[in-house]
Amino acid sequence: MASSARVLAAAMASLVVLMLLLFMPGGASAAGTVVPSIDATRTRHLPLPRGLLRGPESVAFDAKGQGPYSGVSDGRVLRWNGDKVGWTTYTYSPGYSSEACTASILRPETATESQCGRPLGLRFHLKSGYLYVADAYKGLMRVAPGGGEATVLVTEVDGAPLRFTNGVDVDQVTGEAGITYPNGLAISADRTHLVISSTGPCKLLRYWVKGLKAGTIELFTDLPSYPDNVRPDKRGGYWVALHREKTELPFGVDSHLLALRINIDGEIVEEMRGPKSVRPTEVVERKGGRLFMGSVELPYVAVVKRTCHGCENNGSGEHMKHPKDASEYTGGHVRDTCFLPAPGLPPMEYPVGDEDELHRAEEARLRAELTAYEDASFFEKFKGPHPGPFLVREPLVETEEMRQLWLALDGA
Repeated sequence: MASSARVLAAAMASLVVLMLLLFMPGGASAAGTVVPSIDATRTRHLPLPRGLLRGPESVAFDAKGQGPYSGVSDGRVLRWNGDKVGWTTYTYSPGYSSEACTASILRPETATESQCGRPLGLRFHLKSGYLYVADAYKGLMRVAPGGGEATVLVTEVDGAPLRFTNGVDVDQVTGEAGITYPNGLAISADRTHLVISSTGPCKLLRYWVKGLKAGTIELFTDLPSYPDNVRPDKRGGYWVALHREKTELPFGVDSHLLALRINIDGEIVEEMRGPKSVRPTEVVERKGGRLFMGSVELPYVAVVKRTCHGCENNGSGEHMKHPKDASEYTGGHVRDTCFLPAPGLPPMEYPVGDEDELHRAEEARLRAELTAYEDASFFEKFKGPHPGPFLVREPLVETEEMRQLWLALDGA
C-alpha cells in the first residue's frame, strides 16, 4: 500500500522535472534511424459501448491477465470482457452518476468532467489487486480489488492543488505509487530510475531515484515525435506512444510514427507506423505478440498483433518477409494462434487466463511436433513471403517439405 508521503514525494519530483524541461539540451536526433517496423494499418478494434463515449487513453491488465481496463470520457473505468460481453463498468469516482455524467449532443462530456472526473493513467499493483488511477480532476485515486467507487488519495502537494493529473506508475515490489503531470511515467525494471515523457521538447528524461546519481535528471532519448505515455516493454526497455511527428504534414502519404520501442540504453530499436488519423496515447505489449493502443480521441482500443519477431514489415501479411539471416530471427509464429521463441530460449511466460492457457498448450504441442525447430535448416523453410491469414494460400515454391509443413500446421 502506498503511503501519502511517498506519493507526494513522487509528485514533487515530477514538478521539479517540469521546471528543468525547458533548459535540457537536446541529444542526437533519432530521425533517420533504420529499425524494424510494425505495420499498424490493420488493427482489431475493441469498440466502446454505443453513445458518445470516447478516449480510452490508458490500458491496464490485472494480475490474472484480465482486461484491458481503460478510462473513458464520462469518468468511468471500463473492463473488456471479451467479444460476447464487451465493456462493463469497473470503477468510477466519487460524485459519479449515470444520469449526470452520460454525455449527449446538448451536454458534451467537457461540461461534466469536473464533477464526473476524467481517468487518464491506470496501473495495477498486481500483488494487492489495487488499481491506481490518475484522474485529471480528482487527483490520484485507488480502487479496491473487484472495483466499485474509487477512493481519492491525493489532491494537492504542499497546499498546491494537483491540476490535470495524467500519468501514474506503481512499484510492483513496494506498492509505492508515483504520479506526474507530464504525459508519461514509467519505473525502470531495476527500480533505479523513472523515465518521463517531455512532450513539447520531444524527449524522454531519466530521473534517478537510487544510486550515485539519485536526485539527478538527464536526457534518456531524443525523439522525432511528440511523446505521450510510456510503458515497460518487458525486456528492460519501454514503449512510448507518439502523437505526431515534428515535421509531419497533413497531406502526402497517410502514414506516420505511432510508437517507438526504446531499449535500456535509450536507443530506438523498433517502430510502429499507421494512419495519421490515429494518435495513440499509450501502447502496452502483451504476450502472444499483441500490442494494445489507447487514444484520447477514438471510440475504441486498438489491438495490433505481431506476426513475426524479427521479420521485415512486421505486422503486414501482404508484405512481411522472414529475415534473410537466421540470426536476425528473434522468434515468431508457426501458426496464427501461437508464437515460439527463437531456438535456445525457454518457453514464453504466459499470465493466467483462458486465452493464454490455450497459447501455452498450443506452444507445448507445437514444440513436441516440431523437433526440427532446433535445426538451423528450419529457418530456410520460412524465408520469403508469409503464407499467413491475409494471403490466399497457394503451394509454396521453395520445397515440397515446406508446403507439407505449412499444411500440417494449419490443420489442412
